[in-house]
Parts: sequence; structure tokens; C-alpha cells
Amino acid sequence: MFRMKHSPISPLAFSTFFLTLFLLVQARHHSHTKHKHSHSHKSSKHSNPAPPTPPHNENNNNSSVVLDVRTFGAIGDGKTDDTESFKMAWDTACQSESAVNAILVPQGFSFLIQSTIFTGPCQSFMVLKVDGTLMPPDGPEYWPKNNSRHQWLVFYRINGMSLEGSGLIDGRGEKWWDLPCKPHKAIRFFMSSNLTVHGLRIKNSPQFHFRFDGCKNVHIESIYITAPKLSPNTDGIHIENTDEVKIYNSVISNGDDCVSIGSGCNDVDIKNITCGPGHGISIGSLGNHNSRACVSKVVVRDSLIKMTDNGVRIKTWQGGSGSVSGVTFNNIHMVSVRNPIIIDQFYCLTKDCTNKTSAVSVSNIIYTNIRGTYDIRSPPMRFACSDSVPCTNLTLSEIELLPAEGDIVHDPFCWNAYGDLETLTIPPVSCLLEGTPQSVSDFDITRC
Repeated sequence: MFRMKHSPISPLAFSTFFLTLFLLVQARHHSHTKHKHSHSHKSSKHSNPAPPTPPHNENNNNSSVVLDVRTFGAIGDGKTDDTESFKMAWDTACQSESAVNAILVPQGFSFLIQSTIFTGPCQSFMVLKVDGTLMPPDGPEYWPKNNSRHQWLVFYRINGMSLEGSGLIDGRGEKWWDLPCKPHKAIRFFMSSNLTVHGLRIKNSPQFHFRFDGCKNVHIESIYITAPKLSPNTDGIHIENTDEVKIYNSVISNGDDCVSIGSGCNDVDIKNITCGPGHGISIGSLGNHNSRACVSKVVVRDSLIKMTDNGVRIKTWQGGSGSVSGVTFNNIHMVSVRNPIIIDQFYCLTKDCTNKTSAVSVSNIIYTNIRGTYDIRSPPMRFACSDSVPCTNLTLSEIELLPAEGDIVHDPFCWNAYGDLETLTIPPVSCLLEGTPQSVSDFDITRC
């Protein structure tokens, strides 16, 4: 039998050999497994990619920018002139290419601003968010001599803007009202489009609180306008040469018309307005200084008029030309209103107006569902139409107007007014003429 010769190092060498072999196999297996897992992870990532994080870009057209006027140096203590800070904020926002550029007037601050024109067009949509208070200099004594006294804040050639917020615009008009000169209007939009005014309070303008000239697509919503009953010419909202206007859900109390619609206006919808005291809701005055005036497609509806000198009114001067047509007054409640329904084609502010043969034509006017009480100093309905250009196609239905005092119901007044009664009215309107007057065809040249 063959017998191996014993060597003292052979067991150690044998063990070392197998240990080394085991470690090499494990290392190779671990390396293969890690490589395999790495491929598996990449495959999963490829099948369900995570959304990439876009790089920060201040000019991203989908972004919006909010600029606090204080970052431009505005103080807001009601005494310091912050005009230049507002101009810088406006210019910065106007030139920004962000989708929406907002200028913030923060709550708890009062900013004094001189007469200023904020000019467009701007790169994108503008927002002036007034949560604090804006105010002009306090009366003519503090109004800079080189600044226009006919305007305060003007927005010119803006396409796309919202004036909004929970703050106050204080016109500080008290020191202007007794002056013989015509003071400024508070807020004026001129030759602008796609405008929204929302949520603001504005008070005591020297003249008109809001004026829109040469504008298109205007939406006014949920604003509150107030001035004393005897403050002169403090119309709440005046529009002129402006189309596509919506005035909704607002409260207006002042010393003149709550809403006045001047020449060149078309497609105006007024809804849910609380008006009074003041002079009511008016179309006009039109045709002054023998001018041509055109107003069409106006609706006033679902509103309350209280303690006013007029309710719903159309007023024109003698000697003018053009027309008012396609007007509807619907679902209006009157409370102690003098002249709840009135057409006055002899409008005159002095006693020496002369009779003239030409006039702005008034036709296709609908009054429906107008109810409430009237001030007995004037008749509940007055249709005073031109001698030469009579009112035509006046339609009345569901009219019920009772005296605010006493039991005597006064008769309506009509002069050269043609129309129809679709229902019985209170009081009865027996003075409307039927049909169409022959003279109307002679004045077609005056129509728009």
C-alpha cells in the first residue's frame, strides 16, 4: 500500500488554496449581481420617466409677477409724494413679458399720487391691485400748478387690465365742489380695451368717479361708489364712445347720475345696481352744441333705484342729430323716486335755450316690470318728445307706480310720443299716440 509522506505545511497550503478560490468566486458573483441590478434600475427609469424640473426663467410667459410699490420706494404714509414710485412700478410691469404683471398697493398704507398717465400698450396683461388707499393732493391749494386739473389717474392705450382689490380710492373732492372751475375726474380709461374693474371702493371724486372714453369690452363688477347727495357732477360711472360694457352687482350713491351713457355707446348691459341717492341711470345728455349722437342696444335690468331725482332717463338737447334706439328697462324697483320714467328731449341747463327743429331721434324703447313709489313733486312717467322728431315705438308693460305720499295717483305726461301699451299700467297711460307719425320719414338723415 502506497503511503504519502507527511509534510507539516501541506494542510495549511491546502486550506489557503480553497479560501482564496472561495473569495474569488464570491467577488466575481457580487460584481455580476451589481452589474445586473444597475441595468435593471436603468430599465425601470426608462419605462416610467420622472417629470423634468424646468429651469427658473423670470421671462417665462406662463408665469406671473407681483410688484409691491414699496419696493420702488413708495412710503404710503399719506403725506409723501409716491408718484414716481408708482410710475417706476408701472413701467417695470408694463415692459415685463410675464403672462400677468401685478402691481400691489398693500393694505394698511395710504399712497399720495399726483396727476399721472399710465401709458400702454404693455407686453402682457396688467393688474393694479389696490388693497390700501390711493389719494390725490388734498384740494386745489396743494395741486401742483404744472399738473392738469382736469384729470387725476389716466390709463391710456391699455389692452388687457384689471383694476381690483379690497382697498379705497379717495378722490378728496370736498374742496373742489364749490369752485366755479371744472375739476378733475378720479379714474379715466382712454382708448383702451379688455378692462375689468372689480371689488373696489371709491368715494368723493371732484367730478366723475369712473370715466371710459373710446374703450371696448369693459366689465365692472362689485364696486361701491359714494359721494354726498349734493356733490355736483359726481357721476358714478360715465361711458362715452365705448362698446361692449357690463356693469354688474354694484352700489352707487352720489350727487349725479349713478351711471351715465354718452354718445357713441353700443351694447351696454347694466344689472343688479343699487342706485341712490343721485340722479338715477341716464342715457345722455346727447346732442349738445348741435352735435350728432348715437346710442344703441342698452339694457338696464334687475336693479333698485331709491331716493333719486330721476329713475331711468333719456335726455337730449334740441338741435342735435343721431338716434337712441334699442333700449330696454326691465325689472326695476323704484323707492320714492322723482320722475321714475322720463324722456326729456328739451334738456337744458339754463333758462334761455331756444327751440330748434332738429333733434336726436328716440325710438324702440321698452319699459317692462317697473314698480314702486314715486315722489309726488313730479309725474310718475314723462315723455317730453321733440316737436319735429317725435319719440316712436315706446312699449310699456307691467308698470305699477304709486305715490310715496298720499292716495292721489298722478297722470303721466306725454308730448309727441308714440307707442303701445302691452298691459294695463298704474297709473294708466292714455296720452301715448298710436301708430307712426308721418314726419319721422323726413328725419331719417338724423339716424345712425
